[in-house]
Amino acid sequence: MNPQTSSEIRGNWATLLLPINADDSIDHHLLADEIDHYIAARMNGIYSNGSAGEFYTQTETEFDDINQLLAEKCEKARMPFQIGASHMSPQLSLERLKRTKALNPSGFQIILPDWFIPTWPEIETFLRKMAEAAAPVPLIIYNPPHAKRKLTPDEWLKVSEIPGIAGMKVPGGDDAWYDAMQPVFRKMSVFIPGHFLATGISRGAHGAYSNVACLNPAGAQRWHDMCIRDIATALAFESRLVRFWEACVVPLITRDKLPNMAADKATAVAGGWLPGFTARLRWPYNSASAESIAHIAAEARKQVPELF
Repeated sequence: MNPQTSSEIRGNWATLLLPINADDSIDHHLLADEIDHYIAARMNGIYSNGSAGEFYTQTETEFDDINQLLAEKCEKARMPFQIGASHMSPQLSLERLKRTKALNPSGFQIILPDWFIPTWPEIETFLRKMAEAAAPVPLIIYNPPHAKRKLTPDEWLKVSEIPGIAGMKVPGGDDAWYDAMQPVFRKMSVFIPGHFLATGISRGAHGAYSNVACLNPAGAQRWHDMCIRDIATALAFESRLVRFWEACVVPLITRDKLPNMAADKATAVAGGWLPGFTARLRWPYNSASAESIAHIAAEARKQVPELF
């Protein structure tokens, strides 16, 4: 694929969830089926090695194999794809990026150095070196809720001045955040969580690396199309979607103290679109219970049936 510009990184992107066998190995056959399903659902793009891709657990050989498979299938289907080159080690993140650049991704996702909180000069030095190594492939900065260093709107505006950085994946914010981000929206692709997509698009954001796609990829794509075609109806649906998410999915994190990727995998199993996929996370992290998943499945079909 060709590298995408900030104005081309748009829409509803699906995360490549990592299927884990009982022996903690990766199920590559199911991984291939998952990619095929996303392509058939006509997602706007697919990205590897986000949190739900469990990038932090992968050996370098596993990382290479996953992204080789993704690149081959997406090239054949002409599906935009981004490679998550994130790692807690900046050195390993840089090596992952360099090693997979030949796969011609549409973009690279990276996190900021995370072992010790970086200062702004250190962040700028890191981003410039990564962007230089990635060129002409653009960078997308993944700044999740649990990041040790969360960038402010003023800092994002400074990030937008660094050549080679095209976008971000962020948790979003309140009205004040959206007001402060308006200059950034004009310069970078800004993606927010999928269940806030209508609000995000109505305030100037450009899409979602979508948690809703974990529940049902085709349904999430219809949800995105609704946001573009009929924002009033989309905002009304979003109010129900957010109520469902906060009542049924968020408690896995807040009540059960599970990591974010456990919620993503639980919603995928609840959605039932990938036969054989389980909510299992790689050691040492715990996954959602069968009871929690059954509750999500039942309530999703009751509260947001449009997604199915």
